[in-house]
Amino acid sequence: MKVSENRFIPRLPGLSPKTVIAALLLVGFVHVLAAQTTHDWQTQVRKDVEIQHIDAALAVVDQRLADTPEDWEAHGWRGRLLAWKGRWSEGETEYRLVLDKFPNDIEILTDLSDVLLWQKKYAEALQTLDDARKISPSDPEILSRRARVLAVLGRTPEARAEYQQTLLFDALNSEARAGLDSLRENTKHELRVGEDVDVFNYANAGQTQSVSLSSRWNQRWATVFGVSTYQRFGQDAVKFLTSTAFHFTARDWFTVGSAVANSQSVVPTNEAFFEYGHAFRIENRWVRGLESSYQQHWFWYQGAHVLTLNTSQILYLPHEWTWSLNVTGARTGFVGTPVDWTPSGWTKLGFPLQRRVTGNVFFGVGSENFAQIDQIGRFSAHTFGGGLRYQFATGQDITGYVARQYRTQGQIDTSFGLSYGIRF
Repeated sequence: MKVSENRFIPRLPGLSPKTVIAALLLVGFVHVLAAQTTHDWQTQVRKDVEIQHIDAALAVVDQRLADTPEDWEAHGWRGRLLAWKGRWSEGETEYRLVLDKFPNDIEILTDLSDVLLWQKKYAEALQTLDDARKISPSDPEILSRRARVLAVLGRTPEARAEYQQTLLFDALNSEARAGLDSLRENTKHELRVGEDVDVFNYANAGQTQSVSLSSRWNQRWATVFGVSTYQRFGQDAVKFLTSTAFHFTARDWFTVGSAVANSQSVVPTNEAFFEYGHAFRIENRWVRGLESSYQQHWFWYQGAHVLTLNTSQILYLPHEWTWSLNVTGARTGFVGTPVDWTPSGWTKLGFPLQRRVTGNVFFGVGSENFAQIDQIGRFSAHTFGGGLRYQFATGQDITGYVARQYRTQGQIDTSFGLSYGIRF
């Protein structure tokens, strides 16, 4: 019996064998084309990421999703790219969209924990990592991330144990080792001792010695106690200062404080102040965050009084850089003279130099230090300066600065200081 060459081709009513073959070839071609297209867009995204063209990579992913809205790999990439651009809430949405379909995706779970941590959603980040840990209990990436969140929450013993667990599975894990080092520095108190010297071209040099103890008792309460002694313009003064700060949310704080000094005319005999501050989350690749505060400070001298209204902004930039801007309006009154308002301000740029060394440069205009008699009244000045901080051991550092102030009437004040701090 002759065997037909088409015996293995299914026969469908109304369709010839050649038509069926053509249809099968077309389906195969479509699958190959789709696989090739998927490979192409991911390859292009990876190339763009390697050369830091995040916007270009995001455009490729967006086009892929426009063509294939249910490509979950593309949604994962979109979440990752948005997170790198600082658009954390949008990245979180993409990650959760993928997890609705694939709840056990370890990579997406860890990526989601990162954007939750950056948004200060610490409890949600920890829960996400707990879910990931149930799926993969010995993954060092999950363990080290979980330790980091525990440290932020102040659960130091648990964070230390988690870092140690990470090292059991990955003995060379640099993040875990750095985390353990940072926990050793996670202390409550800082004792700082300092010396400041002002050299004038119109009077004898002035000196200040200071000792302060700053304590962070828990996530909400912090205190500062300090004492300073002054030798200035032929007079001696001793001042005691205390302040208390209360963090009523993770981003809001309120500080109140006061100071008293012995009877003399070179520093205020009484001071009182309060401050309200708020930290802002900024989803921007150029700015990591902003701390903004408002302060009122009263100074009472013998024969003079000063009220300052002050606003301060600190921008946290990439690579550990910071930029500070401080603007002050001072209401000054002397015995026998009318009350007057004068503005002043300063700005400072901080930057890392080495692993243990940070530096800063600053510039000020007007009266900057109203806690000393020679810095109030009607005069203008320009101040230039810079400083360094060297952390030479765990929990110990030396900080120094030098500044030069040019005042009206040809007066010059060159100041420099050095302080030592230890945390315990």
